[in-house]
Amino acid sequence: MKEIISTENAPGAIGPYSQAIKTGGLVFCSGQIPIDPATGNFVSDEITSQTEQVLKNLAAVLEAAGTSLDNVVKTTVFLADMGEFAAMNEVYGRFFSENKPARATVQAARLPRDARVEIECIATA
Repeated sequence: MKEIISTENAPGAIGPYSQAIKTGGLVFCSGQIPIDPATGNFVSDEITSQTEQVLKNLAAVLEAAGTSLDNVVKTTVFLADMGEFAAMNEVYGRFFSENKPARATVQAARLPRDARVEIECIATA
């Protein structure tokens, strides 16, 4: 059995997918980009601000699923430019200072709406 997770506190799905799916004691979050859910616009063009908003969006989706960033076991980070890894990583580290999940980071040729960063995650429910 699977439960579709949806919240207005994070950007809505803009295609045939869900913000997250909860099943088997896990929550699978779709990739989030740096859209401010209140305005529908990017928070800025800067990688640190974008990373912070992405992680806030993921936190909101996880909260709607009854869990939190503390329970994230795996993330995948997609960067438009691997040269921005250090700046992204500094912000990421503030959100995962205690319970560090497994992670993969890759450079993508292009991200939705030309975002600088997109992050998806898996968490325990």
